[in-house]
Amino acid sequence: MKPRVATDSAFHNESVGRQAPSGTLPMKAPLTEREQERLEALREYRILDTPPEQAYDDLTALAAFICDVPIALVSLVDRDRQWFKSSIGLEARETARDISFCAHAILEDDILVIQDAHRDSRFATNPLVVCAPNVRFYAGVPLLSPEALPLGTLCVIDHAPRDLTAGQIQALKSLARQVVSQMELRRVSARLAEALEKIALIEGLVPICSYCKAIRNDAGYWSSVEAFIKDHADVEFTHGVCQACIEKHFPEVAEAERRGEGGSRSGPPGEKET
Repeated sequence: MKPRVATDSAFHNESVGRQAPSGTLPMKAPLTEREQERLEALREYRILDTPPEQAYDDLTALAAFICDVPIALVSLVDRDRQWFKSSIGLEARETARDISFCAHAILEDDILVIQDAHRDSRFATNPLVVCAPNVRFYAGVPLLSPEALPLGTLCVIDHAPRDLTAGQIQALKSLARQVVSQMELRRVSARLAEALEKIALIEGLVPICSYCKAIRNDAGYWSSVEAFIKDHADVEFTHGVCQACIEKHFPEVAEAERRGEGGSRSGPPGEKET
């Protein structure tokens, strides 16, 4: 059976534009305990607003088939929205986070199953329930990063009340882990590409001033060694004075060290290593 597809126009006109009945607003999900850390992790994947990819579409198609539902989504929960990396049976690319089922699902340690949204006080008046796409059944498995941060969900949706079998739940969890594996592959590949770029830069000729030892970047601007390296690598610096410079610029300190009076130090008089 061909799944019913809720189009963008229908979705926005009927769901987002209409208001819930007066005095019965849907329940907004609270933020996660590690919300800022979670959002930063999501940004690291560089996946938001990217084009559809077959690897993710295959997984949502499998989820829809296994669970026998018309809608399946890979939903990533951003600061103010949920954005769909992949969707089966739904053409909308995102919704507001305030009305998102997945914003509730990422608060759970395990799968969140809503057998009938009409009978759940959190969702009974939700625009996604009372209007297109007319959600009645929802099941979402959190997509957990290696740091156990919930990035979004792999979820399945139906227009009628129902439940999942134990086998379907296990299969959905397995597919969710595969979604995370795809995301991790993207993140590792991006980091590898950045590392290769840095290696290529270091292997090339870096112009250095013969007098002040400043480095010229590709745009023609000169900067200190520290500034140049910070622009091309995630490193921190400590500063001190080498023994040769102590001998040259602070001979009294060098003499005191030779006599054993100054102890072991790496900085000039009156300064500590930073």
